[in-house]
Amino acid sequence: MQVDVPQGVIDAASGLRGSSMGMLSQKLYSESANAALDRSIQAFAGATGTTIENSLVQADSGDMVAKTDAEVKAGNARDLAFFTDSRFIAQFHNLGDLTDVTDVVEELRAQFGEPAAETKNYCVFDGRWYAIPYHFIGVGSFFRKDWLQEKGIELKDAYTWEELRDIALEISDPAQRRFGWGQTVNRSGDANGFIENVINTYGGAISSNDGLKVEFNSPETVAAVTFMGDIYTNPKYKPMLPPGIESWTDSSNNENWLAGIIGFTRNQYSVYADSKTKQNPVYANTHPFIDGIGPASDRPITFGQSQAFVVFKGAKNPDLAKQVAKYLASGTPLLGVAKEAPGLVNPAWDKVWDSDPYYTSGDPAFSALRKITQQPLPLTTSTGYAFPQTPSSGQQASVAAYLLTDMMQSVVQGTPPAEAVATAHDRMVQIFEQQGLRQ
Repeated sequence: MQVDVPQGVIDAASGLRGSSMGMLSQKLYSESANAALDRSIQAFAGATGTTIENSLVQADSGDMVAKTDAEVKAGNARDLAFFTDSRFIAQFHNLGDLTDVTDVVEELRAQFGEPAAETKNYCVFDGRWYAIPYHFIGVGSFFRKDWLQEKGIELKDAYTWEELRDIALEISDPAQRRFGWGQTVNRSGDANGFIENVINTYGGAISSNDGLKVEFNSPETVAAVTFMGDIYTNPKYKPMLPPGIESWTDSSNNENWLAGIIGFTRNQYSVYADSKTKQNPVYANTHPFIDGIGPASDRPITFGQSQAFVVFKGAKNPDLAKQVAKYLASGTPLLGVAKEAPGLVNPAWDKVWDSDPYYTSGDPAFSALRKITQQPLPLTTSTGYAFPQTPSSGQQASVAAYLLTDMMQSVVQGTPPAEAVATAHDRMVQIFEQQGLRQ
């Protein structure tokens, strides 16, 4: 689609004509969305007489933070980048890599109202913004609606984790290549999110609410790990596990969902977006719902996450970087990206939601996603945890190091859950201390 650059944006960047900058974009799970983002960037560059080089980075490479930090320290970092706020911003802030961008956020607030609720937790440190909310990432769970209806199973907005497991088994039929459970515990971002969420809903957490102390080893965490381990080791549940699930990567559940092989998965809305944009028949048979509920929560602990812009210290053209960030977060430049990734890419700002009819009525899932962006936070458990917790470089680094998936792999291979949890706890303590968080 054609991307128009408003005259006000051109005027604001008039003093930057002839200058250039580098940008680093976290790769989206939609090639057409990545292409749409680049079109928006180049439309800005063409209209303002600037040069912008945009590079993609795979966030799940494992060493992305270390590599980027090294570039910043060497004075070679791009001027602007965006990353998932809940996964990376605290790590970069803890490394001293980010500049204060409160001025930009306040400008956007005056223009577009409030940002998504979770951004106020993950982008703010000591009352100052170090990341600029860009777009809200749709995260949800999905059932094959037709498979549930064949069994007379009710379609709901949320299910307990035990219900999810039992329904997945009931709708499975290996003879028809129908496998109900489409969630791996192999090293991947999807597995990290799944494991941590089940633990949280059972009443456990990696850290204290202030993010400073490891509190992973608890009876609640052991109960959650026991529950998850049983799914992958108990012969009762073997009929619902697709072949090869133990070695899946981040794209595997997407591929199996789009191929009509699995009946439940938990994912960013990339899988939903792909089925819609590629006119896959699975789209019409998808029941999106919020998430699973555990014994320590009365509702899903799901508040989503956003991509957020950062301006690195030592940026050669921070003024241009800020103009580009403000432009990309607004309604029109985001629209092309959102249409290529429906449900995955959503406005992060209240008034951007109302800037085009597509955001309000382009898909049945959008209204529920908007409610998630605006829901009151925190979400609490009966064990005293409040989510989202204070951003913690230790927690983010522990997840990025795949301590959760390594723990679950050891359980699948026969390690008792309590022993696996204790080992993971000790490894987390080491990582927290490496981050300067003495235990």
